[in-house]
Amino acid sequence: MAEQNIISEEAIREIEELFPHVPHKSATCIEAMKIVQKYNRWVSDEALKALAELLEMSYHELDSVATFYNMIFRRPVGRHVILICDSVSCWLLGYEAIRDYLKQKLQLDWGETTPDGRFTLLPIPCLGTCDHAPALMIDEDLYRDLKTENLDSLLEQYT
Repeated sequence: MAEQNIISEEAIREIEELFPHVPHKSATCIEAMKIVQKYNRWVSDEALKALAELLEMSYHELDSVATFYNMIFRRPVGRHVILICDSVSCWLLGYEAIRDYLKQKLQLDWGETTPDGRFTLLPIPCLGTCDHAPALMIDEDLYRDLKTENLDSLLEQYT
């Protein structure tokens, strides 16, 4: 079983609640990683090893899934992750201004976290809201039809 200090007992319980709904424990791997990430903000190598054992998978099998999905963070991130959509629609409708403003405002480049651990800035290929571009997500909150003049008040919501 996964070590308690790497994956919390509460997270393990949540993961185990998934098992009766699938034919194999490994079928829960994405949801299980999301649960680990919910508690730890990211999925470390140690957590991935413990989770692989719990799911009866090899570390390498689970790592290949983790590295495929861009919403599974394999490095530490801030309390709030800002995902800026860089799809064609967002590029055409103002992505660069949004990106540049946030990079300057937060003094970050891609993949970096503010010194206070508040924000991490990452690109994402598509948020599925092309009709309301440009768009970004902060944690699980989607923001569409963005204008740079609205970004300060948007950021203030996240402490």
